[in-house]
Amino acid sequence: MIGPSTRRLAVVHTGGTIASRPSPDGVGVTPQVAPTVSGLPGALVHDLRPFNLPSPHVTPAHMLALSHLIAGLAPEHDGVVVTHGTDTLEETAFLLHLTLGVQTPVVLTGSMRHAEEVSWDGPGNLLDAAHVALHPASRGRGPLVVFGGDIFDARTVTKVHTTAVDAFGGYPGPIGRIDRAGATPHVRFFARPEARPTYHPAALTARVEILYAYAGWTGEGYAGAEERADGSVIAALGTGNLPAELLPLVARTAGGGKPVVIATRTHAGPVIPVYGYPGGGATLVAAGAIPASFLNAHKARLLLMVLLSLGKTREEIRQVFEEGAF
Repeated sequence: MIGPSTRRLAVVHTGGTIASRPSPDGVGVTPQVAPTVSGLPGALVHDLRPFNLPSPHVTPAHMLALSHLIAGLAPEHDGVVVTHGTDTLEETAFLLHLTLGVQTPVVLTGSMRHAEEVSWDGPGNLLDAAHVALHPASRGRGPLVVFGGDIFDARTVTKVHTTAVDAFGGYPGPIGRIDRAGATPHVRFFARPEARPTYHPAALTARVEILYAYAGWTGEGYAGAEERADGSVIAALGTGNLPAELLPLVARTAGGGKPVVIATRTHAGPVIPVYGYPGGGATLVAAGAIPASFLNAHKARLLLMVLLSLGKTREEIRQVFEEGAF
């Protein structure tokens, strides 16, 4: 029986290691059955499985479909948890951050170890995520990521280790923590909710490619990406610098009306147009490139994809990145 104080939690399973077990054919592990939430008194749990994929198979189209699904679930639930593979979890979290304008808490989690390992971290992460999703202080914060007891903002969270159970981090660190030392979990936030714009493309029709800078790069692969894509993101060096040979290429692309966003391959910090040598950040911006602010390259790609799919011009896109309207 559903009472007036019963909390309603939707758990959306999408696959990943948290749902994985050794394959019947003996070749590695594959997504099969996700864990269920237990230890939530006074909660009615609604499980859904829109798809069951390893996270490298998740596309932006899956992410947008997930956003639409959650938008429909939010009015009828007090919280939503999404289980997801860790390889692209931060990208799904950020796409939801950009496109999902609900006040209902949405929390993503997963696991680093599969169900038949003795130290499977899936059930603990799922229970933590459920408690955070149903906590009143989680409302209005946008999608969150909960992993290893830490609570992260979707804009800054990133996977920082390939195998460790505390695989998620990102500067400036978690915005909260959940501890389950006693019978009542303690959810604590270190930051206030912030107002944020959301964007609502019907589909992600734009193609955006990422290029990775390195010492001695003279533009290999640039022309092909420029031709195929509607816009490009370059994971540049340091504060957003490139070898001199890239300056005329970026100027050509920007002059043709296609946006080129400059992110950094460094693990943390903003892109700042400081240097005036050929290929330095100041010369790239003068040539028409757009600094990515503090977004890493794969999150900058998603924002650029959303804006291009909405038909935004290069100058409108520049304004969004410069003002941090995300």
